[in-house]
Amino acid sequence: MKKNIKRLDDTLKSVIDEFTKSCEPVSSRILCENYMGHVSPATLRIDLTKLEQQNYILQPHTSAGRIPTINGYRKYLEIIKDEVNDMKYDKIDVLRQILIRNYKDTQLALHYIKQILANESDQLSFVAEPEVSNDYLSDLQVFQISPRKLIFILSLDSGLDKTVILNCDYDVNDIQLKKMVNFVREDLIGERIFDISHRYLNEMSEMVKKSNFLLEQFLQELHKAFTSITDYYIQFDGKISFLEQPEFDNKMNVMNFMTLVQRQDILIKMMRNNDRNEEYNVLMGEDFGDGSWYDFAVIYARYEVFDIPGYLGMVCPVRNDFRKNITMIRDFAKTITQTTKQGIVTINK
Repeated sequence: MKKNIKRLDDTLKSVIDEFTKSCEPVSSRILCENYMGHVSPATLRIDLTKLEQQNYILQPHTSAGRIPTINGYRKYLEIIKDEVNDMKYDKIDVLRQILIRNYKDTQLALHYIKQILANESDQLSFVAEPEVSNDYLSDLQVFQISPRKLIFILSLDSGLDKTVILNCDYDVNDIQLKKMVNFVREDLIGERIFDISHRYLNEMSEMVKKSNFLLEQFLQELHKAFTSITDYYIQFDGKISFLEQPEFDNKMNVMNFMTLVQRQDILIKMMRNNDRNEEYNVLMGEDFGDGSWYDFAVIYARYEVFDIPGYLGMVCPVRNDFRKNITMIRDFAKTITQTTKQGIVTINK
């Protein structure tokens, strides 16, 4: 990397590190005194101007210092990526013990882990779990309520009944429907909801593909029904102190933050759409599609409990300790997956 490019990266990193600590526009004097003492003040001023031209920082007032933009934060995450990769959460054994002690109640284990994340980050942590994926199908009934509308009643071993009404693009009579329901019931009852949704129905569809149009269409509708009941729900945890951050001094910001947290459907959709099988993900700025949420970030990672995926992370101001928070979320999710993988406790570190 050329020296001038590295110096620009170091300058941007220093601006954001200082802004994260102070929440105040960063002056060239502070940078010279605390971060960039090896760079002349004149060179530093030129570099700050270049960063501003690249839309990585901005000057809120003529006489003020600089603050990072969303583009600046994105560049910052690239710059610190190697540092984050080298960092490790130092209490992994505590997480493992929680998972081992509560192996019969993973929801309780995830609750404790979520609390640790909230306490150590001082941010609002969350766990997104599939609602009924671990339940087993005890009965399946499907009724026709109009020529092209079906009602699916899915009975679970936990005693819950889930009802899904779907429109279908084909005509089916009661006799045909009864035969198809009997055909699938034999294979699906007693199986786990997650496995039905993600494996069995796909395998059955492949078997009948093009050989039985009506059954193939019915299996597609059945898949929609099972998918709809395995959607995620989010549980949050956080100390009230996270509202003491400067970003929440503004009443409007508090309202915007609470609106974001309440829109679980949007959060889940964003996490799914941006899940690229990376060790961690960060959503900010235009990722939200709503300008009122641009002051915030969602840092999250995908985990699996006995092969069932979920998300763990935090919703926080975009000005946060990314190094620490990314490291925790990444290592928490990785530990959950490794420790519960295939129902066997692992001790690999």
